[in-house]
Amino acid sequence: MANALRRMTNYLGLTEDDGSVATAPTRALNPVTKTATPSVRSPKLSVAPVAEAQSAPTMDRIVTITPRFYSEARAIGEYYREGNPVIMNLSDMEESERKRLIDFASGLVFGHAGTIERVTSKVFLLTPPNVIVSGEEKSAAAQASFFNQS
Repeated sequence: MANALRRMTNYLGLTEDDGSVATAPTRALNPVTKTATPSVRSPKLSVAPVAEAQSAPTMDRIVTITPRFYSEARAIGEYYREGNPVIMNLSDMEESERKRLIDFASGLVFGHAGTIERVTSKVFLLTPPNVIVSGEEKSAAAQASFFNQS
C-alpha cells in the first residue's frame, strides 16, 4: 500500500523518486516542440493576466421617471444600477404606493452606497456614489439616507 502511494505521489510530482522503487520513466510529447519530455514535472504556477481596472461609469444622462404604480419600480432600479441619477416624480401616485416606492428607493441607494434627496414633497433624486450634488447648506436631518414617512 505504501509503495502504491509513493508511486502516485511521484507520478503527480509531489515527491521526488529516491530510486528505491524501480519504475520505468514515462515520457510524453511536448505539444510545442514535439519532443519527448519527462511526464513528472515540478509544479508551476500559472499567472492569469491582470484585467485592466474598470473606470467608474460615465454619467451621460439623468433619468426622470413619473411612475403611476408601484410595479414601475423595476425601471427605476435598472436605470439606477446602470449608474444613472434618477429623478422620481411621485405626484401621480396614491399615498400608499408612494410610501412603498420611497422605501424601495431607500433600500436601492443604501445597497449601492448612493444617496437619496428630497427635491420637493413628492420628487426625489437618487444619485449613485460616483455623483456629487452640490446645493444649499443642508441640515443633518436632511442628509440622512432614509426618510421617515410617519
